[in-house]
Amino acid sequence: MNQSSLNITEIIIETINQIFQNLFSNIDESLYSFLDDLLFINKNFLKDSYFEKIFGTTPQEGILLIANSILIGFILYYLVRYLLSNFIGIQTSSPTQFIFKLLFICIAINFSYFICEQLISFFSLISSSIREIGEILFQKNICFAQLVQDLNTNLILSKESFNLFSFDGLITGFIFINLFNLIFTYSFRYILLKLLILVFPFAIISLTTQSTASFFHMWIRLFISLLSIQVGASIVLLLMFSISYEMSDLFSKLIYIGSISILSKINSLASQLFNSPSIENSSHFSNLNNLLKWSFK
Repeated sequence: MNQSSLNITEIIIETINQIFQNLFSNIDESLYSFLDDLLFINKNFLKDSYFEKIFGTTPQEGILLIANSILIGFILYYLVRYLLSNFIGIQTSSPTQFIFKLLFICIAINFSYFICEQLISFFSLISSSIREIGEILFQKNICFAQLVQDLNTNLILSKESFNLFSFDGLITGFIFINLFNLIFTYSFRYILLKLLILVFPFAIISLTTQSTASFFHMWIRLFISLLSIQVGASIVLLLMFSISYEMSDLFSKLIYIGSISILSKINSLASQLFNSPSIENSSHFSNLNNLLKWSFK
């Protein structure tokens, strides 16, 4: 009876290990190379024909047309408010002040695509410079594709020695789960950046009144926060490649786990630095809801 129970237990353990070793012991480098495309964006991020059609390449197209129409509505609202101010005692800004503000907003709206492109290029330049320094120092590409290749070579257990219920097996599982989590987190960031660029003209329009200006402040903090993530990740990757890892060295394993944990927490660090909402993967839908509430505080 005891022998039979022992055999069943061994079969269950072996089956579980067989399932998870197929997931953990051969991390697909092509899959995780997408992390580089999702994280390290540059001005080509905007070079999408469908996106350009939605945004508009001229003031008479797409989002720009809607934004300019709303701006005209604000002008009419100001004219009516200014004419009635002498009769009902409503305080309003002087025509000169309003014209200068209107001129600035009009120029910013119609050059909003260019402004976003330059902001993206600025952060891309910083992150690529950091990675190029690492490539010169360590003769390796500082990217997730190279990171996963090193994982498969140095730290990930082979199929023959994999055991989920061992310390090394738990480390392998932890690394896999965190890398997989980064795919969803950076995918959400990628889409959110696209969305923020589309609403940028409306964020600029919100500067016309003090009561709505908080929306622009929220936009700029969140946009800068999301772009800075790739700078922080570049620094962490540079540090990871500067350390020599060996499967037999426990210290190397713990340092590697700590480094990957930091990669997953850069979003929170950036949001705290710029006082913007976080995009942690654990609750994207609730975070998006909180982001909308936070923007209209």
